[in-house]
Amino acid sequence: MSASSNIFSFIPSTKADLLLYVSQREGEVKLGEKVSVYADLDSFSGKYVVLGVKEDVGPRANLGLAGSDAGYACFLKRFLNMQSNSFLSGDEVLLMGEIRVNSVVDELGVLRQCVEELDDLLISLLVPIYEKRLIPILIGGGHNNAYPLIKACSMVQKKAMDVVNCDPHADFRALEGRHSGNSFSYAMKEGWLANYAVLGLHQQYNSQSMLDRLVEQECYFTFFEEYLVGHRNFLNDVDDILLQVKDTALGIELDMDAIINMPSSAFTPSGFTLEEARRYLIKCAKSKKAAYLHLPEAAPKNEREEAVVGKALAYLVSDFLKA
Repeated sequence: MSASSNIFSFIPSTKADLLLYVSQREGEVKLGEKVSVYADLDSFSGKYVVLGVKEDVGPRANLGLAGSDAGYACFLKRFLNMQSNSFLSGDEVLLMGEIRVNSVVDELGVLRQCVEELDDLLISLLVPIYEKRLIPILIGGGHNNAYPLIKACSMVQKKAMDVVNCDPHADFRALEGRHSGNSFSYAMKEGWLANYAVLGLHQQYNSQSMLDRLVEQECYFTFFEEYLVGHRNFLNDVDDILLQVKDTALGIELDMDAIINMPSSAFTPSGFTLEEARRYLIKCAKSKKAAYLHLPEAAPKNEREEAVVGKALAYLVSDFLKA
């Protein structure tokens, strides 16, 4: 079974497909040999559902770079070859499948219409996951996919949710048509997002109008430069945000752009280390209100970058699962 739109298709995972990624070895069991797949969804007794998005329509609709469609395949190769052991067995995880782009679009107005189409497709896939009280983990694609994650969760819970994001960019741009830069402003305007916290903004890469918009909407935000000079402590700020989450679901966002030297849609030579990003996710995952994990914007361009992205994503997801 597969779902599709004019531009996008959902391809369910099968066990045979996943095993193609697994390097089997006598005396060892890999995660890829233990995880469940789409056909198991109705009987799945675990907690986490991984969904891949192979698209860069959202970033390009934001006048950004292509390439965010490559992250999910890199993740699969590394994650499925992690060991199944007493720390993480794989029984807790279902790999649902992936969304692919059917055709290439370049015109800006059409790109933004395509993002709306992708929103609808993702919401149709996410609602049943939330209804089963499972936690989706969305990997790949642009940060535009935060919007359907938020909307689908809030629709099911019949209540606006909170989101914490680690990101150099607030993605709180004007409501000018959907793209990767305005998921949170759209979600808040439409009443799906109650409180938004974004940590580690880069001062010179967020417009004054966007910063003003964050202030107007009473969002919590910090700057990377404040951590750089020791005026704030990153993990203490994470704790403060988590303490403020009371009776609402919490979406957990980590833009791969936030990690120093990570191949991504908006590469940065100055940012959080991978170890800091891992600590951030471990803390957030321990929140009893955690409703989803989103890891967008990785954009590897060659074999070495694919290895870096794949292993980083595998570490981040396994940290979240174990925490």
